[in-house]
Amino acid sequence: MLKLIEQGTSSGARVLLLHSSGMSSRQWAHLAGRLAPAFRVTCPDLLGHGANPRWPADLPFHWEKDAEALGEVLASLGEPAHLVGHSYGGLLALALARAHPGRVLSLALVEPVAFGVLRGTQFDPERLAADRVPERGPVLPAEKTAAWLTWFVDYWNGPGAFATLPPRMREAFVAAAPVIYGEVTTLLGDPTPASEWAQLTVPTLLVRGERSPVEAREICAVLAGALPNANLADVAGAGHLSPLTHADAVSGLIEAHLAKLR
Repeated sequence: MLKLIEQGTSSGARVLLLHSSGMSSRQWAHLAGRLAPAFRVTCPDLLGHGANPRWPADLPFHWEKDAEALGEVLASLGEPAHLVGHSYGGLLALALARAHPGRVLSLALVEPVAFGVLRGTQFDPERLAADRVPERGPVLPAEKTAAWLTWFVDYWNGPGAFATLPPRMREAFVAAAPVIYGEVTTLLGDPTPASEWAQLTVPTLLVRGERSPVEAREICAVLAGALPNANLADVAGAGHLSPLTHADAVSGLIEAHLAKLR
């Protein structure tokens, strides 16, 4: 079972907060604190992240392993939950809602990396992988870890972002590199089109940063047009890490989304 952090009222609805690649449940500390007076908040650490054991460097990883582990968490709650996810956590929230529709009350997704919806467009993930991803084997060679993490973090946050990360955060990325690599390489190959996600009818909030990579913004636009009960919100001046850099704005949007459903 994944490591979990629980907080909040004993009588409110359950909210499951899913962090992004390279982060941990601590990513959602600001939002969890704001939700705790009205909701029961559960924050899991994903496989190979946070308080969970490191993923073996020589063992390939697929993002569906996290989806399976989170399915067990969702079942263990004993009640339906609202799902909140950022980036990779957003993709996992979508997957959980599709696999366990009776257990999901709503979705709040900050730039989910559902790259399959871009297949056949000018933002096709295969083109992105071929043009920019520096390594595509089954596991990440140790000697390429620094270069690959530099590409990954800089893609999402701009040139030089990895080099300027606080030491503690940079160390966390290095520790989780084998599993992050598997997440990224397998989700880029995921073929799920928008028409499949469109079967999700729960209330859905999609949030994107004004300055985020064009692919991330386009994924949100496609999903907003495909999901029958979705709303799209932009965060002015924000990039992909808006839950951290613009925590008040993002938390406010998610709180308002959840308040409508109480």
